[in-house]
Amino acid sequence: MPKLFSDPEAIAEHIIRDVGTNLVVGLPLGLGKANHVVNALYARAAADRSIKLTLFSALTLEKPRPSSLLERRFIGPVINRLFGGYPDLAYASALHAGELPPNVEVIEFFFLAGKWLRVPYAQQHYISANYTHASSYLLARGLNVVAQLIAKRVVDGVTRYSLSCNTDTTLDILRARNEGLASFKLIGQVNSELPFMPGAGDLPADEFSAVLDSPATEFPLFAPPSEPVSDTKYAIGLHVARLVPDGGTLQIGIGQVGDALAQGLIVRHRDNAQFHAIMKRLVPGTDPAESGPFGKGLYGVSEMLIEAFLGLINAGILTREVDGVTLHGAFFLGPKSFYRALREMSAEQLARIQMMPVSFTNQLYGDEDAKRRARIDARFVNTAMMATLMGAAVSDGLEDGQVISGVGGQYNFVAQAFELEGARSVIALDATRQSGRKTLSNLRWSYGHQTIPRHLRDLFVTEYGVADVRGKSDAETIAAMLAITDSRFQDELARTAKDAGKLQKKFEIPRSHRENFPERITQALKPAREAGLLPSFPFGSDFDAVEQRLIPALQLLREAQRTPLTLPGLLWQGMTQPPDAANRECLARLGLDKPTTFAERAYRALVNAALMRMK
Repeated sequence: MPKLFSDPEAIAEHIIRDVGTNLVVGLPLGLGKANHVVNALYARAAADRSIKLTLFSALTLEKPRPSSLLERRFIGPVINRLFGGYPDLAYASALHAGELPPNVEVIEFFFLAGKWLRVPYAQQHYISANYTHASSYLLARGLNVVAQLIAKRVVDGVTRYSLSCNTDTTLDILRARNEGLASFKLIGQVNSELPFMPGAGDLPADEFSAVLDSPATEFPLFAPPSEPVSDTKYAIGLHVARLVPDGGTLQIGIGQVGDALAQGLIVRHRDNAQFHAIMKRLVPGTDPAESGPFGKGLYGVSEMLIEAFLGLINAGILTREVDGVTLHGAFFLGPKSFYRALREMSAEQLARIQMMPVSFTNQLYGDEDAKRRARIDARFVNTAMMATLMGAAVSDGLEDGQVISGVGGQYNFVAQAFELEGARSVIALDATRQSGRKTLSNLRWSYGHQTIPRHLRDLFVTEYGVADVRGKSDAETIAAMLAITDSRFQDELARTAKDAGKLQKKFEIPRSHRENFPERITQALKPAREAGLLPSFPFGSDFDAVEQRLIPALQLLREAQRTPLTLPGLLWQGMTQPPDAANRECLARLGLDKPTTFAERAYRALVNAALMRMK
């Protein structure tokens, strides 16, 4: 049985006595970190330079850090409400401050998107890795401790622990230990908010060397609230929804595209006539390839289990069973409502959701025949920041070497798409992005960094449509990618391709693809938006009603800052038209109901005007 502790310092002392002063500690990706244990080990190493502490992790979670006055006033109460009791990870704070002790090393293979951009230490100690390779890299570095957040259950006096949110790499390295290929101590920290997930991650207590279990070390799970789904993301999700065959298999990557796709599938299933009407407005003159309701249902296999999957289960779409299971996942992260839904599921419902090692979800090796039989007509949906006209995807970093996030499982799923009969890889991206006051195309002629090479090009989706480029020539690929490019950039990109000799001089972009403008997308989705078919928060929100009204208004102001000539008009409108009762409630939420300074009066007017324009 594990040794039980109620004090983090005591369990840290036990680990050092048991393992020694050269600690190589594996921390699960994202939610599953045992924060109090990690912080206690860090404090010991910071105080005693004879201790060598190496932390190997991914996706270090940190509370949002608002900057502007409006951001602070809007997000501050949200942070307190959702993250108020979440213990900050001491090593992350030290990294940001440039104060990491010389005897402490922090290595990550996946970053919280953009969080460690231009932070030299983090960039220098980043390991580029497929998710499925991370466990082998851990073992090669001499892993001797794993510190993981766990759920606890006692039945008939027998205690069991669940790896819950992070079976991903932990189960793989536990298998290596059982096979005599590794030797490490598994340390747990109990959290009562963590759902107890059945399956391979439901472990007997004797798998653990020590467990921290105390009311004093309980904390609210990190719960990032769902973001509102924009028109761009909904258009992308709807395009992908017409690529998913009934009876098939679905994987969804990290990001808001997942919510949009799931809601698109739900509209397709529940209100098929409306789905067809939406698609005809989005893609005039074409019929969706896969457009009917789901009679056979889908099976889900995804490294990340997101709340949208529960929406698909509740809608009767994710119903195809593989060995009694409708959804296999490897880790999860989401809003409070998501964790609560998992905790409150019946045992029968929860048994159909199984958490597995990442080697199961992300690759075919190991029981390959069974996986091939299960993963019928798979659609692996992931996102990218940019793509080239010849079909390379840029998802994790910049051409100067700076890492934005990580490869994660994207390459794993792209590779599966080419190995499985009937499977397709779908790479989704916004057609444009904002850089200061400039709008830039995310479809590029070329780029100095690639995550997925062009020889693995398959399906690309932007808000303007689908480019099917698998098995196509370079010229055919370029033409297809131009068709889903924002029309403000099509001519210049086509000219570059022609100058490079990759596109015929006489080539012209078809008239049907010359209206790729954001305004057309907004108009195409407007009837469905107004009918409530495409809500901003399709699966609920941790934002209250007032905050949900404020979000689009604040987004409008952020966009207005890129075109300063619009600000005076907003300011004048907000000053000359008094707020109604609903707007006054929103202004009070930001502390702008009784402005006392010139800046507050200006912000009040701008927010008031933005709220008016949202009605």
